[in-house]
Parts: sequence; structure tokens; C-alpha cells
Amino acid sequence: MIRLVLIIILLSISLLAIFKAPTYHLWLLAIGVAEFAWIFTAVTLVLLLSGFFGGKYQLAGTILGIIALIIFLTPILRAWSEGRQLAAAVDDTFGNDPSPKPLAPFSLMTMITGNRLKEVPCKTFNYHSSLHLDYYPSRSEGLRPCIIVIHGGSWSSGDSKQLPELNTCLANTGYHVAAINYRLAPAFQSPLPVEDVYAAMEYLKVHATELKIDPANFVLLGRSAGAQIALLAAYRQPVPGLKGVIDFYGPADMIWGYSLPANPWVMDSRKVLENYLGGSYTAVPKNYEASSPIEFVNKNTVPTLIIHGERDVLVAHEHSTRLTKKLTANGIKHFFLSLPWATHGFDYNLNGPGGQLSTYTVKRFLHYVTQ
Repeated sequence: MIRLVLIIILLSISLLAIFKAPTYHLWLLAIGVAEFAWIFTAVTLVLLLSGFFGGKYQLAGTILGIIALIIFLTPILRAWSEGRQLAAAVDDTFGNDPSPKPLAPFSLMTMITGNRLKEVPCKTFNYHSSLHLDYYPSRSEGLRPCIIVIHGGSWSSGDSKQLPELNTCLANTGYHVAAINYRLAPAFQSPLPVEDVYAAMEYLKVHATELKIDPANFVLLGRSAGAQIALLAAYRQPVPGLKGVIDFYGPADMIWGYSLPANPWVMDSRKVLENYLGGSYTAVPKNYEASSPIEFVNKNTVPTLIIHGERDVLVAHEHSTRLTKKLTANGIKHFFLSLPWATHGFDYNLNGPGGQLSTYTVKRFLHYVTQ
């Protein structure tokens, strides 16, 4: 009986691979289910092969176990399927570059063994008042492009140490990476974090020679709240030297986002927006408009890479769909990597199904805009 309960629990957990998480803690578990799918698959397989289900529970346990196994495998199978088409889709957008490309978009071996990147020690610099950035120097010689990474955290938490694996990966690939801190809400509200991005870029330009940065080759990369900051910094005004922006599951339309809040059991998204923008939409409508990147898209907007999971329960996938339509209408080069199985923060594991596809696409985009 205990063994049957275990397989029922696994089956219940597997449902997070196909349905949106209904609570905050289940959202965290959903990241693991999708991006560490092979571990859950292996555990379920062991239960099935160990003959745990004897007697009258054997048939029921086997059937439920097989169903759980199939569901746990779906992120892997879908990533493999998406990966087969991804290289061609990127080529269609940015051209078939004859130069060497990253390895295959998705690898089962990498998912299990990891990418074995060489560590890149970072240095910390104060760039504005009490704000600092973590600088990961490129492992390639000469003047190199610089990627400015802006962390998430609902504009009120998080720091430059968030998800450093991609920083190391990009430094190994040939880019400098500057992961910045910015002033946090509610003490500091929009657009102050955007001004911090400009200050960080100016600092890096001033010190470009000693840091071996190509001052005409910057790209912004933000996650979640940091993606909103990155998009707004890129779109609000022309920024000399800025070649593109990468948006990981960011809120692009603050007005629309306030009108359709997230599940309150996952996050009080209206409260988060009010802390960042100084009040409700009714109280400060101009702040919502002025902080919506989608409002600033025009014919001169920089190339944009958008990455979003369709199972996102914190920032609706619709934000990225709406931004994509606006970019298309204005003729802006862009690519939208939409991951059907992924939720918010899926790139916690760079070696997972979503992590591998997003990293491949980021590398292709960076090569396109900085070459």
C-alpha cells in the first residue's frame, strides 16, 4: 500500500509538467519537474522495475507508474523535438551564418552530465554610489563585446549573484559579462533602475580599455523584473553602442499586466507593481504607461530576443506574445523562443530542456548582433 501511495505522489507531481502550478511552492517544484526531468523519470522507472507492486495493487501501480513516466518524459521529448527545428528557425530570422555555431540545441548527454564549463572568476566594481557589478572577463583575447545582465526579483529583491551559470557560459564563449545590482523597490521606484543600467554602461565604457571591452558592442540581458528594466532601457531612448536586448520572461506591458494579475496563491502581482510604480493603475496611470517597454517600440528599436515558457505563472506568456506582435508590426529583427513545457525561472538549470534551448538561442543571437 505504501508503495502505491509513492507512485500516486509521483503521478501527482508529474502533472506539473503539463499544468500550471497553482501555488508558489508548487511553482518551485514545477521548475524541478521540467528542468530536472530525467531525475524524476529515473526515480519512477526504478519503482516500476523493482517489482514494488505485488498482489492486488500490481496492475494499478504499473498503470499509474507508466502514466507518470510518460508525463515526466514530456519536457525531454518536447525539447528534443523543438531542438530539431530551432537551428533552422534561427537561420530564417538572422540568416545562415557560415561561421562555427554552438553545438546542437539539445543533448541528452549534456542534460545528465552537465556542460563542464571552466570557472571564470569575477571581479566586483562599484559603478555608481553604493551600487556594484560583478565582472566576468571573456576567455577570448582582444576587445570583446560586453553583456550587461540584470537580475530578477519583483524589482524588490535579488542581486547580481543570481543564476551565475549563464555568465560563466558566455565568458567561456567569448563575451565579457557584467552582472549588475540596481536600486530596489519600494524605496526606489521606476525609472530609477533604468537609470542604473545607463550608469553601469557608462562606467564600462569609461573603463573599456582596461577591461578590454569593445565600447560599441553592448547587449542587455534581463530576467523577469530585470527583463522589464532591460527592455525599457533599450527601447526608451537611443543608446550608443547598444546592439540588442534579451528578454527572459519579462513583463512588457505593465498596463495589461495590472489588468490581469497572477494567481494570488502564487504571487500578489498587483502589489508588486504598485510597490514599483508608486500606486495602482487608477492612481498613477502615466507611470504604468511610461514603464511599459511595449509602448516604446518603434522603427529604430534594437534587435530583440524573447524567451518565455508557456506554463509561466508569475509573468504571463501573453506579455511576450504582445511584444512580439509589436516588434513585427514595426519591422524589428527579433526571435521569440516559446517553450511549451517551461515555467518562470526555467533557466535555473542551464543543462535542462529549457536551459539548453535558451542558451543555444542566446549564443546565436549574440553572435548575430555583435559580429
